[in-house]
Amino acid sequence: MDKIIFGLLGGGWRAEFYLRIARELPEQFAVGAVFVRNKDKAEALSRAWGVRVYTAIGEFISAAGACSFTVVSLKKDISTAYLIGLAEAGIPVLAETPPAPDLAQLKELWRRAGRSATVQIAEQYLFQPMHAARMAFAASGRLGTVSQAQVSAAHGYHGISLIRRLLGIGFGNAGIRAQNFRSPIIRGPQRSGPPSGEAVAQSVQTLATLDFGGQLGVFDFTGDQYFSWIRGSRVLVRGERGEILNDDISWLQDYDTPLFSRLRRIDAGHGGNLEGFYLKGIMAGGEWLYRNPFAPARLSEDEIAIAESLVRMQRHVQGGPSFYSLAEGCQDQYLALLLEQAAVSGETVVSQRQPWAAE
Repeated sequence: MDKIIFGLLGGGWRAEFYLRIARELPEQFAVGAVFVRNKDKAEALSRAWGVRVYTAIGEFISAAGACSFTVVSLKKDISTAYLIGLAEAGIPVLAETPPAPDLAQLKELWRRAGRSATVQIAEQYLFQPMHAARMAFAASGRLGTVSQAQVSAAHGYHGISLIRRLLGIGFGNAGIRAQNFRSPIIRGPQRSGPPSGEAVAQSVQTLATLDFGGQLGVFDFTGDQYFSWIRGSRVLVRGERGEILNDDISWLQDYDTPLFSRLRRIDAGHGGNLEGFYLKGIMAGGEWLYRNPFAPARLSEDEIAIAESLVRMQRHVQGGPSFYSLAEGCQDQYLALLLEQAAVSGETVVSQRQPWAAE
């Protein structure tokens, strides 16, 4: 594949993931143009990353025409309008989640860009190595038909995207029950870095069930998990022939022969290994379930997943398949909005078929 040159709307914390990927893999990626509204921030970004930064959207759109596509990485309250504007200008878009903040804007976005524009959503959790390995094993048939996925790994639409993919759910309706639970926790690291002292904060945990009729999703997340040293993630995937519990796998070879294995990260650079420091892939039972296509770059698992989205977007704009469509992104955000509604009301909320569900 030729070098991927993409535009970037945004200069915040999340946008820097794309800039780091381009810096770590300069033979594969380059940022052709960046847009931010603030002049001082534009100058700082240009100095720090060596990229051309525009503060006028018209100038950016002209420059982005020479890129394969543009990544929209802005706050959800303003990103939808930019996404529509780029799509209507004929520029392929890879949009950070969520595609819109509420149902009305999801419908408007779908009406204006859903069928005619080239839009994909940068839902990276599906491509994080350990999640990708779990999905590969679940899809292999060794668990049988997956009937339940319990996910405590990501908030809102991210968590729901994992649940739907693990269950193999399309756009079917769900009955959603949810509640919020508050408890004290010692404040841990944030985006800005480690804590400066001991302080007690309130942790808000959201628990929910999504009943798809014969298949059950269980959502469990607290925002502390992303950075906390003392709150871990958990994933359980169950079928009639076996289950995945975090990194452990058990399944039946036949009715009286259970088999056991473990998802194992294979890293270079440990124990005196001199290959470098990077993830090689994920194995279980002597089988590669995931191989890192960006080795030996020193990328976090989230960065590996984002880089995978960039590669898949390049293939898509060149005529390749959709990998996480606007319809998928709208559906996951819609269910996330209903989950929030159920948690506040305490009542069961049932989803309804939406315009994008025909895709």
